[in-house]
Amino acid sequence: MPNADASASASARVERTGTSLRFAGALTRAHVADAWRRACKQLDGIDAFDLSAVDRVDSAGVALLAELATRAGGAVAIAGNPPGLADLRGAYRLTPSLAFAA
Repeated sequence: MPNADASASASARVERTGTSLRFAGALTRAHVADAWRRACKQLDGIDAFDLSAVDRVDSAGVALLAELATRAGGAVAIAGNPPGLADLRGAYRLTPSLAFAA
C-alpha cells in the first residue's frame, strides 16, 4: 500500500500564471476530480496549458484537458508533452490544441 507522502507527491497540481494554467504531477484518474475543481476556478481568460511539469497522463487526464480546453474557448496553446499524451491524443482524434478533429 503506497504511503501518504508518495500519493501526495503524485497528485496533480494546477496554478495560474498570467493567461496560462500550469499543471504538475500526475493527470490520472485518481487525481482529475481535484484538478478539475481547481482548474475550473481559474479558467476565465486562459489561452494556454503548460504541461511541462506533468509526469504522466492517462485517458481521464486527457478528457480533463480536452474539456477544459473547450471551456476555455478551444484555441488553447499546449506547452509540454508528458508521457502518454501523444498516444492518447491520437487515439481520441484530438488536435494539438486538444480539440476534437473534424
